[in-house]
Amino acid sequence: MKLLSLTLFAVLLFNFANAQTNGGKISGSVLDEGKKPLNGATVILLVAKDSTQVASQLAEPDGSFNFQNLKDNTYRVVATYIGYKDYRSDNVTANQQNPVNLPAFILSPAGKTLNDVTVTAQRSYIQQKIDRTVVNVGALISNTGANALEVLEKTPGVQVDADGNITFKGKSGVLVMIDDKPTYLSAANLATYLRSLPASSLNQIELMDNPPAKYDAAGNAGVINIKTKKNTTRGFNAVVSADFAQGHYGRMNESINLNYHVDKVNVFANLAYDQERTFRRLEIDRDYFDADGNQTSSLKDISYFRPTSRNTNIKAGMDYYVSPKTTWGVVFTGTISPEHDNSPVYSLLYGKNGELDSTINTQNTSKNKFDSKGINLNYTHKYDSVGRELTFDLDYIRDVSSGNQLFVNNTFLPDGTLTNSQTLSDNLPSTINIYSAKADYSHPLKGKAKLEAGVKSSYVNTNNAANYFNVVNGVSTIDYNNTNQFLYKENINAAYINFNKDFGRFSLQTGLRAENTNGDGHQLGNAEKADSSFVNHYTNLFPTAFLSYNLDTAKHNVLVLSYGRRIGRPNYSSLNPFTFFVDEFTYFSGNPFLKPQFTDNYKLAYSFKSLFTVAVAYDYTTDVQGETIHNIGDVFISTTGNIGQLKTLNFSVNTNLQPAKWWTINLYAEVYNNNYQGQFYTGYLSQSKNTLDFNGSNQFTISKTWSAELSGFYDTGGAYGQFITLPKGMLNAAIQKKILNNKGSIKLNMRDILHTFSPSGTITNIADASATFHNFLDTRVATLAFTYSFGKSTNTPPKRDTGGADSEQGRAH
Repeated sequence: MKLLSLTLFAVLLFNFANAQTNGGKISGSVLDEGKKPLNGATVILLVAKDSTQVASQLAEPDGSFNFQNLKDNTYRVVATYIGYKDYRSDNVTANQQNPVNLPAFILSPAGKTLNDVTVTAQRSYIQQKIDRTVVNVGALISNTGANALEVLEKTPGVQVDADGNITFKGKSGVLVMIDDKPTYLSAANLATYLRSLPASSLNQIELMDNPPAKYDAAGNAGVINIKTKKNTTRGFNAVVSADFAQGHYGRMNESINLNYHVDKVNVFANLAYDQERTFRRLEIDRDYFDADGNQTSSLKDISYFRPTSRNTNIKAGMDYYVSPKTTWGVVFTGTISPEHDNSPVYSLLYGKNGELDSTINTQNTSKNKFDSKGINLNYTHKYDSVGRELTFDLDYIRDVSSGNQLFVNNTFLPDGTLTNSQTLSDNLPSTINIYSAKADYSHPLKGKAKLEAGVKSSYVNTNNAANYFNVVNGVSTIDYNNTNQFLYKENINAAYINFNKDFGRFSLQTGLRAENTNGDGHQLGNAEKADSSFVNHYTNLFPTAFLSYNLDTAKHNVLVLSYGRRIGRPNYSSLNPFTFFVDEFTYFSGNPFLKPQFTDNYKLAYSFKSLFTVAVAYDYTTDVQGETIHNIGDVFISTTGNIGQLKTLNFSVNTNLQPAKWWTINLYAEVYNNNYQGQFYTGYLSQSKNTLDFNGSNQFTISKTWSAELSGFYDTGGAYGQFITLPKGMLNAAIQKKILNNKGSIKLNMRDILHTFSPSGTITNIADASATFHNFLDTRVATLAFTYSFGKSTNTPPKRDTGGADSEQGRAH
C-alpha cells in the first residue's frame, strides 16, 4: 500500500510537470581560473531592464546551473562566490524556441582587493539540500574553542548524552563519518576522538536522515558526515589557533592547518593537540522489591569521574594532478589518545526501613590508550567536461586500544568496621583491522539526467581480549569466570545504481543498493569455559527515492517527498560478550546474539528559498537495538539488546531570519514521538513519549571588526527504549574581535552559562526494581581563543571527498 501511494504520487507529479508550459531556458557553469567547478556558487537571474530578481540557485558539484520555464524576456546572470570577484553576464534574451547555453563563467580571485571590499554576506549556519542538511561550523562564534562532540551537541536534531552517545532526530544508531569515511570506533573511543578534534579543523556537518544509494545502508538513524577543512589555494597558506578553557578544571588545545599548492602537487596537513581534564558526578538510585511489591532494600551509587587525557591528531596528504582530467591522492590519518582516570564510587546500601546497612567504597583506577592509524589511496578521472567521472578508493585502518584497571572494593558496617575487601585487576587489549575498496562511476545523460553506479567490498577482523585477575595479598590469580578472548571477522560486498533527472518543475532521484553480509564470531574458551562460535550470512536490498516539485518557476517554493530503507548492524563492541566492571553493583556486557535492525524512512518537506523548511517524517524500525538493563539480584547489567519495534513520528521546522542588517537568527524546532513495543526481559515493553527539541542561534554584527553570538538548545526529554529522560538545555554566548588586518581573531566563548545541561532520567522495566540516574557535568566552561591566518586568503573547494570505509568505521562504535 505504501509503495502504491508513492507510485501514484510520482505519476501525478510527472503528469502535472509535463502539463506545464515549457518556457525559456538559460544554462551555464561557474568555474575558477583553473577551470575547476565552484560547487555551491550563488547564481542569480535578473531582469535586464530593472534588475528585478527572478530566481537564484546554487551551482551543482560540476559547477553547472540551469534556469527553466522562463517567460520571454531579456535577462542578466550574476555569479558570486566568497573570495572571488562577482561575474555579471551580458544581456541574454530567452524564449521558448531558443534555449541559451552561456559560455562558462570564469571567476577571478579577489586577491589583495579584498582589503578594500566590505563583505556584508555571511555564510548561513544552515543550508538545505534535496537529500541533506548542511551545517557550516564556522558560522557560530560559540564553536570557537569547542571540540567536535560539543559542536554536534549544538547541531539541530542531534542529541549527545553524558557518555558521548549520539542520537539523531530521536533515534540511536546513527552512522558518524569523517570526510565520507566511517570512524570504525567503539562508542567510548568515538567520543574520545571527537572530543580531541578541535572545531577549528571542521568545515561542515552534513545531516542525512535518508542518504542516497551511493552511501552505505548502515545507520538506521541516518548519517552524520563531519567534513574537515582542506584548502587547495595555490601557494602556501596556513591557519593556526590556540585556546585555553576553564571549567571545573583547565584545558587547552592547539591546531595548525597547512597547505602548499604548486604546479601539479597539493600538499596539506592538519595537526591538533589538546590536554583535557573533565569532571562528572553520576548518582544512581535503586529500589528493590519482593514479589508482592514491598520494598526490601535500596542502593545509592555516587561515582566521580576525573579523566585526564592528552590527544594528538594528524591528517596529512597529497594530491597529484597528473593532467587536468586525472588526479591521484593519498591521505594519512592518525590519533593517539592516552587517558588516566581515578574514579571512586561510594555505594550506600539501605534496609527496607531506610536504615543504613553497609557502605562499599570502590577505588577504580584506570589507564587507557587508543591508537588509530589509517591510509587512503584515491584516484579520480574525468573523461570529459560534461561530467563523466570515475573515482576509486583503497583504505586501510588499524585501531589498537589497551586498558588496565584496578578495582579495590572495601565494605564497611555503619560503625566503620571493615567486613570485606576485594581487589580485582584487568587488562583489556583490542585490535581492529579494516580493509576497504570501492569504485564509483558517474555518467550524465541527455535531458539533465545522470546515472551513477558503484561497487564496494570491505573486510574487518577484530581481536578483543579480557584478562581478569583476583588479587589476594599481592598475588594475582586468573579469574576464569570473566577472562576470555573474542575474535570476529566480517565481509560486506555491495553494489548500487542511482538515477536522477529533471522534468521541468519535477525532479526525480531514485536508487537501489544491494549489500551482502558475512560475519563469523568465535569466543575462545579457557580452563573452565568451553569456546563458542556463530556465523551470520544475509543479503538485503535498500531502495531510495526522492521526488521534488517546484511550486513556481523561480524555484522559491519546493516540495520534496523521500523514502529510504536502512540497516543497523551490531557494533563490533556490542557483539563482544565480555564483562566490564564499573563497581560491585554495575557491569557492562556484550551480546553476540544481536540481530541487525531495519528501518523504513518516509519524509515530506516544504522549503521556501532555503530560508524556511518544514518537514514531517515517519520511521518504522524492527529489531530495535538499544541499551538494556537487567538485574541479577542487586547487580545491574547493561548490554545492547533487540527491544522490538519502534515507530517515530517527527515534525520539524527550520528558519533563517534577518530582522536587521546587524542581526541574523537561525531557529530549529522539532516535535517527535518515539513509540517502543516488543517482548522484553520483564514481559512486554510498551513505552511512548512526545519530545520537543529546540535549537536557536543569534548572530550580531557590532562593527566591521566586532561580532557576537547568543545561542542555546533545550529538549523536554523523551523515551529511548527502557530510558525516560528529563528536560535539559544549554545557553551559550560569545564575542569576537578581528585583528591584524582581519587575518587574526580573538574570541571569548562562555558555554552552558546557567549550568543546566544535566542528563538525567528513569530506567523502567526492571524486574523487582526501579532506578533513576542524575549526571552533573563539567559543561560551564569559559574559553579564550586566538586564530591567525597567513598566506593566500582565497579559497577554492577541495577536489572531492575521499575514502571508502563508510559504514565499517562507524560500527566500531
